Amino acid sequence: MYEVCTALLARNGLTPSDLDLLIPHQANRRIIHATPSVLASMEKVMMNIGQYGNTTAGTIPLATRDAITQGRLHKGDLVMFAAVGAGYTVGASLWRWAF
Repeated sequence: MYEVCTALLARNGLTPSDLDLLIPHQANRRIIHATPSVLASMEKVMMNIGQYGNTTAGTIPLATRDAITQGRLHKGDLVMFAAVGAGYTVGASLWRWAF
């Protein structure tokens, strides 16, 4: 996940410090802690795996909702969504939050 996140930032001429929030797939704490340690500080990472566990396809939408309700995601923020799966499945998207 780290590689795809850094490549996405570089392709857009951005650095990790430009991100306001990283919302990763909530697969497990080890994966969540690994990416921010080299991409952004944990303060910029939405983590709710302790509340819901790995809800598979629902982790990013749940984490996004929690970020909004906790006041961590605001209009104009630069947010990255990133996910990993079994094997070589990985993806990330970069959004300018508009709500």
